[in-house]
Amino acid sequence: MPVVFFGHGSPMNVVSDNPYTAIWRAIGQSLPRPRAILSVSAHWYTRGTGVTAVERPQTIHDFYGFPQELYEIRYAAPGDPALARRVKALLAPVEVALDGEWGLDHGTWSVLKHAYPAADIPVVQLSIDGTQPPRWHYETAKRLMPLRDEGVLVMGSGDIVHNLHKLARTPDAKPEDWALRFDAAIRERIARGAHDEVIDYAKLGEDARLSVPTPDHYLPLLYCLALQQSGESLRFEAAGAIDIGSVSMTSFVIG
Repeated sequence: MPVVFFGHGSPMNVVSDNPYTAIWRAIGQSLPRPRAILSVSAHWYTRGTGVTAVERPQTIHDFYGFPQELYEIRYAAPGDPALARRVKALLAPVEVALDGEWGLDHGTWSVLKHAYPAADIPVVQLSIDGTQPPRWHYETAKRLMPLRDEGVLVMGSGDIVHNLHKLARTPDAKPEDWALRFDAAIRERIARGAHDEVIDYAKLGEDARLSVPTPDHYLPLLYCLALQQSGESLRFEAAGAIDIGSVSMTSFVIG
């Protein structure tokens, strides 16, 4: 199976028909149909590592201040407890909790609602241990490689640039220069396979500090890069697109 990183942006994208949601739909239509999906979402940021192990994951509306229609959306994809146990086994010796409380947060369902609108593919979420450094996430994610041969689509959902304190007041606002530079710098490193430089993003200085004020939205892309094999194809979608001034919509597909 290929691997996909979605730059998910605002929750409003789930009820929008725009260039980004068109890309997500096209990605879903172009990939081989997965038997299941493992999602690493920026919005399940935890102490320790967990994986959802429920038959019917709830739709989590983990945002506030949005129109009521967003809170009424349900993405009723089934879970896959057997896949959760497989993930736990693959990640050993990392301790992985089989979680029965979490469901699908908007980092997952806001893009899958477009990519796989029928919600008929089982979905499992893997949490991001916020106590660990970027390289730990990259090295840990490598252990998930067998899932690609088992028909599982591994997806990361976040944003290369994500600074809510610098959001523009108007939708058509000009992107911040530092956001454009950082997104371009990371894309260039991904394109030439310089994974170490993507992991050590903080070395990009002030642009990195502004673009990644917290690592939660950046780390999902490391889970995707860790599963890239030598010589595999890579394509960017919405490359360099910065929404509302300071949120990158760049996505990419590996394989």
